[in-house]
Amino acid sequence: MSTLYVVATPIGNLSDLTKRAIEVLSTIPVVAAEDTRVTRKLLNHLGVSPQLESLHEHTTPERLNSLISKLANSDIALVTDAGTPGISDPGSSLVAAAVEAGHDVIPLPGPSAIVTALSITGWAFDRFLFLGFLPRKKKDRLEAITGILNEPGPIVIYESPHRIKATLIDIAQTLPDRQLVICRELTKLYEETFRGTAKQAIDHFSEPRGEFVIVIEGGNELPPKEISDEQIKSELEKLQSEGIKGRTLVDQVVELTGAPKNRVYTLSLAKD
Repeated sequence: MSTLYVVATPIGNLSDLTKRAIEVLSTIPVVAAEDTRVTRKLLNHLGVSPQLESLHEHTTPERLNSLISKLANSDIALVTDAGTPGISDPGSSLVAAAVEAGHDVIPLPGPSAIVTALSITGWAFDRFLFLGFLPRKKKDRLEAITGILNEPGPIVIYESPHRIKATLIDIAQTLPDRQLVICRELTKLYEETFRGTAKQAIDHFSEPRGEFVIVIEGGNELPPKEISDEQIKSELEKLQSEGIKGRTLVDQVVELTGAPKNRVYTLSLAKD
């Protein structure tokens, strides 16, 4: 039976590619990649040109079966755009199909943004929780963060530059005193590490760029109390005194309090 090699690739610095990964990628006939354009750059750097096959979140069952058919005839290497395949990326579907078909699956360890970020926290721990990317909707995001209040180990989150501020606002609201280690553009030219609270991070990353890994210190806290109407009214009054009105007023109070939009809207009408 042929073998599926799960190959970790650099998360930024190409020098982090292991010697073993270079050997496999230089000899393997087929490479399944999340984005063939990204992987082509890596393969060009190595001076090799195996057959490239795409494998992403929209890959159809038919396409997956086609890859398994190719695996029946030759070894395949599985890579993701950056880091270790199958971790917050679609590569797990090919691994599962290969195992079901009876093929050997061999991992080639290497770069991982999760472990890299955890390694520089300086915190002692024997467990951690990886949440990947948090939900897009504020309510769902707050529920996810509230759900980890009692997690004793560090919590690792991925975030994009477009959503980092909203996520930090929610962390500041739910976990105001927790220490964070935030890694931006790990191993790349403009790599940066921030240490401090979420509120401090909001000010620090005023114009965020690049990809982020957020590590939240573990803890053991009670869930936050339900925000009262009086607190919402207070925020409404404060923003109204600054000349903010209408939909903008409601949206900003929702952002600040995490209260449902219809609730804030109703209270804003009661004040008119």
